[in-house]
Amino acid sequence: MRFHKKCFFILLLLPILSQAQTLSNKAEISVLTMDSDQVEVFTAFGHSAIRVSDEASGLDQIYNYGVFDFNQPNFYLNFALGKLYYRLGLHHYDSFRDAYTRENRTMIQQGFNLDSAERQHLFDYLQWNAQPENQYYYYNYIYDNCATRIRDVLDTVFQNRIVYDFSFVKEKLSFRDLMDLYLGYQPWGDFGIDLCLGLGIDKEASGYHYMFLPDYIEKAFDAAIVRTTTGQKPLIKETIVTYQAVPEVFKETTVTPAIVFLLVFFVFGFISFKDLKANRRSNWIDLLLFSTAGIIGWLLLFLWFFTEHISQYNFNLLWALPFHLPIALFLLKSVKPKFLKPYFLASTILLGILIAFWGFWPQNLHDSLIPFALLLLIRGVIIYRNI
Repeated sequence: MRFHKKCFFILLLLPILSQAQTLSNKAEISVLTMDSDQVEVFTAFGHSAIRVSDEASGLDQIYNYGVFDFNQPNFYLNFALGKLYYRLGLHHYDSFRDAYTRENRTMIQQGFNLDSAERQHLFDYLQWNAQPENQYYYYNYIYDNCATRIRDVLDTVFQNRIVYDFSFVKEKLSFRDLMDLYLGYQPWGDFGIDLCLGLGIDKEASGYHYMFLPDYIEKAFDAAIVRTTTGQKPLIKETIVTYQAVPEVFKETTVTPAIVFLLVFFVFGFISFKDLKANRRSNWIDLLLFSTAGIIGWLLLFLWFFTEHISQYNFNLLWALPFHLPIALFLLKSVKPKFLKPYFLASTILLGILIAFWGFWPQNLHDSLIPFALLLLIRGVIIYRNI
């Protein structure tokens, strides 16, 4: 990875760049895995951090790659463009642990099986990385986040001497499939991901790439070994459950995308049935539906071409045709342009093909959108017959 190449020469300069303290023989370095929390979408996937403690010096510090600042310049613009800066933040362990305890999130600590030289090497790198000029990075949902940073730091410091055992991978799952495992209580978050993120997250994830999720950092580290000059040793020497969450009953959201789109389908579908029987067209419905689809289409195109999100090659553009807006506005004219009839014929045929093969496209399209796509198809037929 580019991250490794960049850091190779930095490692050579660490003694000069870093003025980190020397750890004692009692020092310990661990990785912490915090369980998911269903309060927000961004907490549903869990969290990872590194803990460095040294009883001799009183050091007990968390290195957290999941920090971002709302006050950074152009925060919302950068967020929209996918160029949001995250950074490595430092916290005292007690306050960090207490925060996750208050949120009732299980915390698991895996102690690294390192000798004193290896611990110092890793600590020096973390100290260098925490300096203001080095702590920022561009966040990416699956390739560069709080979990992958920890994996990449260890691979960089130990120069790929860590060997992972990915036997925990039991089935072929895509990045989207893996995200779905955590979004059972986040139907709108799941819908937003399926709508906005394109074909890139539908490719099969390797065991190494499973580690974009904190749970799989824990699993991969647990079975990993470190090659040494004299042989090999386990990466983890012990695992401790620092805090066990009290079981909670999460309340499922009743207003889901499936319910909303089904309701829209039945209400507008009933009006469309009346339109078909009377051989007429309700102008306002067509303006609303096709303008909405067009706006979504332009949003998806913006995400594809102008942002750093994983939004390229989005098959949702087969139903959310950007040209629906402004085409829908021409429906308001008393004298309709001649191109409207072939346009809606073509878009209706495209919708028919899309719906017929819904479950077979390379991208996993959200099933709750089927009623909306059907409604666009029905209204397209009505428009074609009445202009």
